[in-house]
Amino acid sequence: MKLFHLILAIGVTCLWGFNFSVIKAGVDNIDPFVLTGLRFSFAAIPAVFFVARPKVSWWYLAAYGLTFGVGLWGMMSLSIELGLSAGMASIVLQSSAFISVLIGWFLLKEQLNVGRRIGLVLSVVGLLIVLSVEDGSVSLLGFLAAVVGALSLSVISLIIKKAQIKEMFAFVVWSCLFAPIPLFLLSYLVNGSAGFDFFGQGFNQVGLMSALFQAYPTTLLGYWIWNKLQTRYPLSTMAPISLLIPIFGVFGSVVFYNEQLAPLKIIACSLIVAGVALPLFGETLSKLIKSNQRNLRHIN
Repeated sequence: MKLFHLILAIGVTCLWGFNFSVIKAGVDNIDPFVLTGLRFSFAAIPAVFFVARPKVSWWYLAAYGLTFGVGLWGMMSLSIELGLSAGMASIVLQSSAFISVLIGWFLLKEQLNVGRRIGLVLSVVGLLIVLSVEDGSVSLLGFLAAVVGALSLSVISLIIKKAQIKEMFAFVVWSCLFAPIPLFLLSYLVNGSAGFDFFGQGFNQVGLMSALFQAYPTTLLGYWIWNKLQTRYPLSTMAPISLLIPIFGVFGSVVFYNEQLAPLKIIACSLIVAGVALPLFGETLSKLIKSNQRNLRHIN
């Protein structure tokens, strides 16, 4: 991987990791569903007037937009509002990796090799340890909302794989159109008109800046750079870099919200990250071993 591209990839993971603290700042001032609705409103408009619609069906755009906007980030914002710290939210979201493995096993009949099975066990143990944290940075409802977000992230991967998208930036922009209205409706159903006080009493500057940061650097710029790099480099190159996201997420929470890193949290984070990394590095190592074995047979 070229050094410049590596720096870009690390920069995106840093951006995405710190974004959890930005979400925390937003939900401290605005209803979480309204905040996320604003995020996707800004991401879609005015960009849709300048970016041609991608050549995919409206069904894929709607499915991605709803899952990405409501299922993933609506739930992650809610999880933080319900008491899950920004750092712990970034860690729980990594459970998407083993959820994806389970979905592949159940729906796509993919094989569970030894590395994946061990990774699953490590991740589950890590999540159980997260639930046992008692320093006020974890709540059961917040944890459950984050798990729904992780499940949604796994579904998003299936949608992208099925849709075979070539115009990824345009796809992200146009899919964002489908998120705001359901998010605003959810806010009204859960909190009534109180969630919209943000509009009637003057824009809260912190909440507005949070929504703008999530819309432009995080959603449009971040996903554009990352997806461009994914088209250039294999998954085995990109996936390990993505493991930096929870590290930056926890670091941001420590810096901005003085979250305490008790040994239990460090153990939980390490187990979940190890559970995600093990199948990936195990498969890469297996390929290298097989390649060397073939070369040796060829030499002999």
